[in-house]
Amino acid sequence: MKPCATSARWRINPGANKMDINRKRWNEQQKLLQETLLRGNDHTRAVELFLAQHAATHPAEMSGSGDWSFADEVLSGLDEAAQRRIPPGGEHSIAWILWHLARIEDVTMNLLVAGSPQVFHGAGWRERLGAGLEHTGNAMGVDSVHALSENVSIEALYAYRLAVGRRTREIAQTVEPGSLKKKVDPTRLETIREQNAVLPEAGEIIAYWGGRTLAGLLLMPPTRHNFLHLNEALRIRQKIR
Repeated sequence: MKPCATSARWRINPGANKMDINRKRWNEQQKLLQETLLRGNDHTRAVELFLAQHAATHPAEMSGSGDWSFADEVLSGLDEAAQRRIPPGGEHSIAWILWHLARIEDVTMNLLVAGSPQVFHGAGWRERLGAGLEHTGNAMGVDSVHALSENVSIEALYAYRLAVGRRTREIAQTVEPGSLKKKVDPTRLETIREQNAVLPEAGEIIAYWGGRTLAGLLLMPPTRHNFLHLNEALRIRQKIR
């Protein structure tokens, strides 16, 4: 599938405040995506919009579209030490955010939308990442966030997130027209528990996902959720630089 034509509007004139303008345009396109998904009468258009929105929340190399990447702007020039650092008074590091985004996207898109195995369970990702855990990071205590931030392999984390993003794009392009209004299969929610993909104390997130349609899942974890946490990462970057 060709990249969404509207994404070309993210290429703006040199000298403009590119990040602010593109973030604003991303939000505008997110509203359009929501409207298109909810109407459900133009499946091809919905998928195109999704792919453009999704690409902006991952490194540009993930999609190869050549369009603006919020992820690249946030992460450019940060060394590993900076990405592991939790600012004074803060709750998270950028490393934790990248882990959380990748795991949430992997779990929701594969287990819930596609009914397929997690990317995490293939290619030795658990060992390569070296974090010593497999859940999404929801409801983690302070000490656990620090441990993850210190121990995870940043190189592997970047590679894992690329793999997750590419798999999400495959899934989005194979969702059947007419299926986006369907609720999540309850048996797939149970798989999340069986695989310890979410901590027991964060079980409400599973109930939340269970109340969403497939359109709702496409709208939140791999697009809006990514964008919100990249905004958080940007604030962290401004504090640690």
